[in-house]
Amino acid sequence: MVIGLVKEIKVHEYRVGLTPENVATYVAHGHTLIVEKGAGEGAGFEDDAYEAAGARIETDKHALFDASDMIVKVKEPLPGEYDYFKKGQILFTYLHLAADPAQAKALMEKGVSAVAYETITDRNGHLPCLTPMSEIAGRLAVQEGAKYLEKPFGGRGVLLGGVPGVKRGNVLIIGGGVVGMNACKMAVGLGANVTVMDIAAPRLGYYDDIFGSKVTTLYSNRSNLVDALKEADLVIGAVLLPGASAPKLVKTEDLKVMKKGAVIVDVAIDQGGCFESSKVTYHDAPTYTQEGIVHYCVGNMPGAVSLTSTMALTSTTLGYGLSIADKGLEAALKADAGLLNGLNCHQGNCTNEAVAKSLGLVFTPASF
Repeated sequence: MVIGLVKEIKVHEYRVGLTPENVATYVAHGHTLIVEKGAGEGAGFEDDAYEAAGARIETDKHALFDASDMIVKVKEPLPGEYDYFKKGQILFTYLHLAADPAQAKALMEKGVSAVAYETITDRNGHLPCLTPMSEIAGRLAVQEGAKYLEKPFGGRGVLLGGVPGVKRGNVLIIGGGVVGMNACKMAVGLGANVTVMDIAAPRLGYYDDIFGSKVTTLYSNRSNLVDALKEADLVIGAVLLPGASAPKLVKTEDLKVMKKGAVIVDVAIDQGGCFESSKVTYHDAPTYTQEGIVHYCVGNMPGAVSLTSTMALTSTTLGYGLSIADKGLEAALKADAGLLNGLNCHQGNCTNEAVAKSLGLVFTPASF
């Protein structure tokens, strides 16, 4: 199979879909790799390293797409890239289609077979290709939130860990999954007062077992949420419904009960966000203020730590990509029901039920 690795064009996206070591593995399996010039520079991988691994460097993006059976990326294709695709081509990347109907329409019209990292599941129903980025995003959420709580960035001027004789900052984490757990670890490590909300009692019990009295756990309901928002200095939205749009748990009117200069970090923004007031931002202008509340809603948070993110991401995606390349898409999907869950578009149809429901599309299971 001919695999094309392209340079990301999203604003301040520095990750890359394959490392030179990954390329060498594909080549060892008998595949041809074409790498767009400069694709790995943002993560510290030079073109020479890809060439040494057996890839051909291509300066013409059109030529790369035309020659490739499968395109490997990190982030979803942007409108300027839609016309590059051809019918029957495989796209292997993060898609987050539930929040991007224009992209879904374009991929279906082009007849692309789009496999989304974020909906691939393992035998336990977990999301192995989303997990490493969720871990990073959860940790970054506290790191960035702590920074934007500083007065020069528009925040309240609160140090999350406090100092002797002064109250610590209050961190509210909405959602106890992978993002929430990693955010909790960071916030506890900084010495903040941490509250975690979730709808699942076993999940809350797990937090209680792990963190004990260092963390307050609350059932996620409207009353508890509003009360917790009143006390919070930093609120982290960590809600995930795989493949579907995130629920808008925090209403715009709720901002009025929060402390002026408090910070919101919406990690769910890729799926539409879990705050009504959220809108996508970028690393060059990551925040905006509404009702006196600082909003950080960067849609590609892990891109800021591109080397760490690339290494973590490719360690999980490589095996799935190799399976597609070695067996062909149809055989690979037949052999792995979890990988089949990653198929979002195929032959002009939406093949993921959660995505179809979110976008109001007809769900058409792939048939092979």
